[in-house]
Amino acid sequence: MMIQKNGRNTHCESISEEQWQAIITNNSSYDGQFFYAVKTTGIFCRPSCKSRPPRIENVRTFQTVTHALTENFLPCKRCKPTGQRLPDHEWVSTVTDYIDRNYMEALTLENLAEICHGSPYHLHRTFKRIKEMTPVEYIQIIRMNKAKEYLIETDKSISDIGQQIGIRNIPYFITLFKKMTGFTPLTYRQSNTKQ
Repeated sequence: MMIQKNGRNTHCESISEEQWQAIITNNSSYDGQFFYAVKTTGIFCRPSCKSRPPRIENVRTFQTVTHALTENFLPCKRCKPTGQRLPDHEWVSTVTDYIDRNYMEALTLENLAEICHGSPYHLHRTFKRIKEMTPVEYIQIIRMNKAKEYLIETDKSISDIGQQIGIRNIPYFITLFKKMTGFTPLTYRQSNTKQ
């Protein structure tokens, strides 16, 4: 069904209480009646998908697979709403985009796999094959690059920078930074700050 939004026709609908209950209970009797997409991950699923339930404010619903694909959502690797498997390169791209936007959050292989609708083992193996590094290594690189930026461009304390890049344990942040750059954060700041 097409609905009017801001004077335009669209195939996306707001979620009803019945649809929300179908999603959070993984009710397979609703499969084929609608599909739901998660705005934060860019992935769409069947109502019966066993992935972690999204936050309701991040959900969009669609009548058909075509409508979800037209809105540039990718099919879930777990529930395969198109009946086909999402190509590994596209899935890894979705995961890296999520990491790039959320590096400051507590990210583990397990919660990344849940968020991106796969198993931790499959995510680790596929990511490493395609990116030639593990998801955890990728997260660390993103965080250290951001830390370097903060060290040079701001006067934030080392502990504030650690917090902002998602590493709450400051001794671990200092150790990891030194391992990856060869410098402590303080030495890096001193040697890279313009006098």
